Amino acid sequence: MRKIFTVLLLLVTTLANAQVNYDVSLIQKDLLPYASAVIRDQSVYTEVKDNNTLYHIKTAITVLNKNGDDIAHIAVWYDKSNVIKSIKGTTYNEFGKLTGKFSEKDFEDVNGANDFSLFEDSRVKHFIPSIGSYPYTIEYEYDVKSKQTLNFRDWEPNPHTGLAVEKSSFTFACKPDFNIRYKEINMPVKVNIGTNKDGLKTYTWQVNNLKALRAEPYSPLSETYLSRVKIAPQNFVYAGIAGSFTNWDQLGRWSYDKLLVNRQALPPQTIEQVKELTAGITDIKQKAKKIYEYMQGKTRYISVQVGIGGYQPFLAADVDKLNYGDCKALVNYTQALLKAANIDSWYCVVYGDNSKVSMLNDFASMNQGNHVILCLPIKNDTTYLECTSQKIPFGFLSDFTDDRNVLACTPEGGKLLHTPKYTSQDNVQTRKAGFIIDKDGALSGNMVTIYKGTQYDNPEELVGEPLNEQVKTLQKMYTNISNLSIEKLDIKQDKKQIPVATESIKLSARDFASADNDKLYFALNPLNKQRSIRDVRNRTNPVYINRGYTDEDEIVYTLPAGYHPDMEPLNINLNKPFGKFKMSATVSDGKLIYKRRMELIDGTYDKNSYHDLVEFYQTAADADSYNVTLVKN
Repeated sequence: MRKIFTVLLLLVTTLANAQVNYDVSLIQKDLLPYASAVIRDQSVYTEVKDNNTLYHIKTAITVLNKNGDDIAHIAVWYDKSNVIKSIKGTTYNEFGKLTGKFSEKDFEDVNGANDFSLFEDSRVKHFIPSIGSYPYTIEYEYDVKSKQTLNFRDWEPNPHTGLAVEKSSFTFACKPDFNIRYKEINMPVKVNIGTNKDGLKTYTWQVNNLKALRAEPYSPLSETYLSRVKIAPQNFVYAGIAGSFTNWDQLGRWSYDKLLVNRQALPPQTIEQVKELTAGITDIKQKAKKIYEYMQGKTRYISVQVGIGGYQPFLAADVDKLNYGDCKALVNYTQALLKAANIDSWYCVVYGDNSKVSMLNDFASMNQGNHVILCLPIKNDTTYLECTSQKIPFGFLSDFTDDRNVLACTPEGGKLLHTPKYTSQDNVQTRKAGFIIDKDGALSGNMVTIYKGTQYDNPEELVGEPLNEQVKTLQKMYTNISNLSIEKLDIKQDKKQIPVATESIKLSARDFASADNDKLYFALNPLNKQRSIRDVRNRTNPVYINRGYTDEDEIVYTLPAGYHPDMEPLNINLNKPFGKFKMSATVSDGKLIYKRRMELIDGTYDKNSYHDLVEFYQTAADADSYNVTLVKN
């Protein structure tokens, strides 16, 4: 009996010792700088089996402070083609002691659809444990079955700044004859290829002791410096449709042949309407513009989940009948209308986002896009169309799909194209104001602002709104003018390829200048103020400016009779590789003339230039905060 008890005791002790100890004090000290959370152990296993993809993810992550809560947020996406099989987890305190358990019933289930997503039926189950004190550890695992072998999830061992990694591994398993391509991006280790006990070919990556990267303002896209592995199949099955590709040409050809062909038939009366609409127009671009504006006036954008897994567009005839569709459907419909006028166009898959995320030149995969636009391959004048907006001008992409690689799906195969770039010379805001300040400090006058390029969108929310709503919006836009009253507002839009919007305002504001002891005080620049940015010492990332622009302001103040400004002439002039700033203030014939010009030039700059950028913005912010004192003569 004593021998049996001893064996049982030894077994229990062995099992207890085999459990992972999540005591926070065991984390290596050199992993803690800049870390809000630490992955203690993570295992990501992906297996291709019977035309399905199986995922098993197990993660233990220690949250060190409140900034780590979002990093530890568990989000499991699913839809009709991606089924959650199980979710469970446990929580531990800072000493590694078990404090709780959770399961799928504890997750919130919400609609995950994105207006520009190719997957409009997506839902997400998500969970953040309510611990109440830091640090804590959460360990969870879940299984998902994806009914396809076209798309595989990227592996990102350190997907966030502020996250350190003790250990993380990724294994992709498949039959030996299932060929894949993989791309290692910023990976500190190389793949280990082997065979498991079931005879499956395995591709394995493991990283250990990755230090947390600090979040640095004006950093490049995370894809350029965080680690990632991308995998794509050679042969696949998606929604029962087989295919094969190893490059963008083949992927675009499959998309065209299997998803797009024979979906553009239109009713005869619609074809006749297109011909009547374009009768007498000989210029291809003007003809296309007429058709595009017809489509905008007829349809509206609505998220619709139809077709093959969110990749196949709605039939053009159905859009013609129902007058709505998602991005795929509206692009396909516009193609059909153009085709009725013998105008060629290309269906283009793109990653839509304010950040310029491009498709990789050297690695083709289906999951690099989330939106669709249309390309008109006009000789020497290639033009792109955003088909989901009823307001956007013909040939203008704004800042959602500009300056990035897109995949054009053509009858000849896929082509990687690059969308237009809008520079600081294109994205211009020019403002001229004439203001009168009376002896009581009240302000009155007129202001005209011209918006071009991506800045064209700045006053868009005002267009078509009732005056009272426009006034509320303008009061938020010009918060530095207290008691702002709008007496008249007019907005004109010139919808050319680099569009222009003109905003004309007649305004007044009581107590604009504050009075004290026969003096008046007011802000020299109440319209367009620059904020400073925080300094970061020992920076590691280069400086990245995503989008350039130019702002020009001129305000002529007519001063109250009997007053003059107590100030020296102001003249500031900065000229840096990444931007220029000029400001001046002069007095002449009872008028104070203020001029300001800020230009920011997009691009990537040496990390050592960040201190110059901080000083640049600080100088501009200080200049923009200048207050004028008016004294009696």
